[in-house]
Amino acid sequence: MDVDLSEASWRKSSYSGGGGGNCVEVADNFAGVAPVRDSKDPSGPALLFPTAAWQAFVTAVRTGEFDAH
Repeated sequence: MDVDLSEASWRKSSYSGGGGGNCVEVADNFAGVAPVRDSKDPSGPALLFPTAAWQAFVTAVRTGEFDAH
């Protein structure tokens, strides 16, 4: 899939924290896909996830599905 991200408006995940460590950014308003990138490498590659898969992941994070037990 070829998606032009040159005009993307990136936002940092609220789960990334403020320590400058493991940070991801996502760009909204792309039909059918959610572009995700490493905030420490903004000119690097972005991963494209189907919107439904990205929403399922975000929901799982919010509900604690990945919390250590």
